[in-house]
Amino acid sequence: MLLAIDIGNTNITLGFWDGQAWQQQWRLSTVHEKTADEYGLVLRGLLQETGGLKAVHHAIFCSVVPTLSSTLAEASRRYLACDALEINYLSNLGIQIRTDNPAAVGADRLVNAAAAHMLWREPAIVVDMGTATKLDVITAAGEFLGGVIAPGLRLAADALSGRAARLSHVALEAPPRVLGRNTVHAMQSGLIFGYVSLIEGLLHRLQQEHPDQHRPLRVIGTGGLIHLIAPHTTTITDVDPWLTLTGLRLIYERITR
Repeated sequence: MLLAIDIGNTNITLGFWDGQAWQQQWRLSTVHEKTADEYGLVLRGLLQETGGLKAVHHAIFCSVVPTLSSTLAEASRRYLACDALEINYLSNLGIQIRTDNPAAVGADRLVNAAAAHMLWREPAIVVDMGTATKLDVITAAGEFLGGVIAPGLRLAADALSGRAARLSHVALEAPPRVLGRNTVHAMQSGLIFGYVSLIEGLLHRLQQEHPDQHRPLRVIGTGGLIHLIAPHTTTITDVDPWLTLTGLRLIYERITR
């Protein structure tokens, strides 16, 4: 039984894999100040709810928050009695990293790319909508070529309301139409449809530069905010909000087979 953990800047996602299927997946707020004891109690509580506390014997994680990497690893050791395997650019990912500085690439991006390659074996672009909006390119041969990083949707919304005195926070949801007839709908249009256009425009440019551009490209949407964008575009062919956890599971199976 495996516990997979993705430590992001805004959320920590976790999944309990029983060898056949995900029994439960969770999305928690990232709290940088929490101690190993506090996170350990959270892990124990979540697994106890699903009956998986005594069943978990292995843990794997990736992290873009270095200060929390050791915290979660210690929490796993002390409260789950298992060592947590950290995945990074040096791990056996099943892909080749073709960037200028592989060490500088976020582990979540690499795990997503590995998942896309192992699941589909096709040229692909992963659209990950979280704290940042990331589009990453993978070839049919399993080469991670790099990608694009833009401010995340929620970050843009917070900046808009925080820096403009007369604009308040609005719900992140699509308005009835693009043309906003009031300030709230106008802001929602700019955020939701603006990011739809951002993604469609970047996908078009990336597809033109993709080495496999003459083949159909699979576009996989993931991340905690992908559900806000995917319904409003036809460019995303597959949606899996938990792709990173699936990637961690596949990498673990690859490493331990």
